[in-house]
Amino acid sequence: MKTKAVRMYGLDDLRLETFDLPEMKEDEILVKVISDSICMSTYKAVKQGKNHKRVPQDVDTNPIIVGHEMAGVIVKVGKKYEGQFLPGQKFSLQPALNYKGSPFSPGYSYPYFGGNATYNIIPPEVMELGCLLVYDGDSYFGASLGEPMSCIIGGYHANYHTVTGKYEHIMGTKAGGDLIIMGGAGPMGLGAVDYALAIDNRPKRVVVADISDDRLKRAARFITPERAKAAGVELIYVNTAAYDDPIAHLMSLTGDKGYDDVFVYAPVKVLVEEGDKLLAKDGCMNFFAGPTDHQFNAPINLYHVHYSNTHIMGSTGGNTDDLKEALYMAANHLINPSVMLTHIGGIDATIDAIMDLPNIPGGKKLIYNHIDMPLTAIEDFGKLGENDPLFKALHERVEKHNGLWNAEAEAYLLKYFDAEA
Repeated sequence: MKTKAVRMYGLDDLRLETFDLPEMKEDEILVKVISDSICMSTYKAVKQGKNHKRVPQDVDTNPIIVGHEMAGVIVKVGKKYEGQFLPGQKFSLQPALNYKGSPFSPGYSYPYFGGNATYNIIPPEVMELGCLLVYDGDSYFGASLGEPMSCIIGGYHANYHTVTGKYEHIMGTKAGGDLIIMGGAGPMGLGAVDYALAIDNRPKRVVVADISDDRLKRAARFITPERAKAAGVELIYVNTAAYDDPIAHLMSLTGDKGYDDVFVYAPVKVLVEEGDKLLAKDGCMNFFAGPTDHQFNAPINLYHVHYSNTHIMGSTGGNTDDLKEALYMAANHLINPSVMLTHIGGIDATIDAIMDLPNIPGGKKLIYNHIDMPLTAIEDFGKLGENDPLFKALHERVEKHNGLWNAEAEAYLLKYFDAEA
């Protein structure tokens, strides 16, 4: 069987090619990859080439398929996994394999297994580790976005609080507490707010701090304070650039108590410093954003660490249980991962989207592998629809869902290009 895929040959070397997949073995699974959302980690890998720890040294002669936030449908199941998986099932997967200590993972390391391809052969280690997951939702994008959502969920689970007088950690964000997301109006921040409103141990107050009015307005449109109030949460959006003393203003929102949980969603030194200052007694700050500078650092108040029991930690990625939670919540419409999405495109748009990812505004970019379409901002569908019937139809379906990408729009797009599974 032939597949069409974006392959990496080394530093800044991506190529869209059609080639033959090898014959599937009895311990492998053949899948049709419908969608893949582009991760900044892919951009970083392309910018490092074989210097990236997950990229094989022979990538120049044995190229790998990029992309790891994939979803699709199972086509054929090898004999070993017959009955456990069935043709026609939707799937997602946990890309952080860590198989027998190997750093290799899809999107970085495999010649026939990655998200930016029409067809893949999933190797046996994925099934052995329980990383191939069946998805019961009504869309593919919900499964593709399960991986970034699992990272958010992992951050919430990784935070912790203590019990006075006991050597005991209570895992998770504080129920009924104050939570703030610094640099929080981007795609991952929106996912974090969406998740906060859905969990059982939800906070009483969520503050989203950012310095962009445009991002904050978009965030407030998709996740309204009214919706949060209905869930029992006070949601406040704050442009900290509008205040001479942003710390004083943010503290005042908690009655000067401070925040039980602080998430720093951008690798900016001043945000780390401000987050530390905002911590309440026994507050936990999670440095969620991954810096590229190995020497990135910021001062923290060790007096408060000692006397107020504040704690600093970091989290990156989510485990398989986090992904299962993300997929379950998305499939049952408890969360809406599409709040992270701002652009849609076809496989022909993948290379340019990856190479220019830091300069493309907005949130997550979603690629549909079986269509050809320029990477297009969802907010531009209306204007484009004045002359293009496809975008007119997509705009109508998006507007029915408050401007968000949705299962109805996805189904229309796939049918239009005859790309249904």
